[in-house]
Amino acid sequence: RSMNPTIEISFKTAQAYSAMCKPLCQELKLPQTAFDILMFLANNPDCTTARDIVEIRKIKANLVSVNVDRLVQEGYLERRAVAGDRRKTQLLCTEKAQPVIARGREVQERFFARLLQNTDAATREAFFRTMEIIGKNLDEILKENG
Repeated sequence: RSMNPTIEISFKTAQAYSAMCKPLCQELKLPQTAFDILMFLANNPDCTTARDIVEIRKIKANLVSVNVDRLVQEGYLERRAVAGDRRKTQLLCTEKAQPVIARGREVQERFFARLLQNTDAATREAFFRTMEIIGKNLDEILKENG
């Protein structure tokens, strides 16, 4: 019995993305989760806390904690206290992280290009419009059931 194709595509997308990241992660000796956290922080400059990673990227808090510690120890992230809020700590990508981030972005771009291979402009446009609508519908569902 096969899975619902919509659910299957989200699993396959995650698996394929991890597979494309694997050589870089192995070379850097970074687990996929640590790499995902670093790329999330780099690609979303407004999101700078562990809580942002948990809430937006949906990575479990204990995994965020362990992997952030590792990224700090290895010099890719730096913790900075937030002025006026002692409980908040900002996570900032270091200079050492920049070449890793650049290579991560190359992998991400290759992945998205590969995903859209064999599609024409009209198909891509319709797909992105549909994804935008689905995104809004998902936001509404989450709001209604939150």
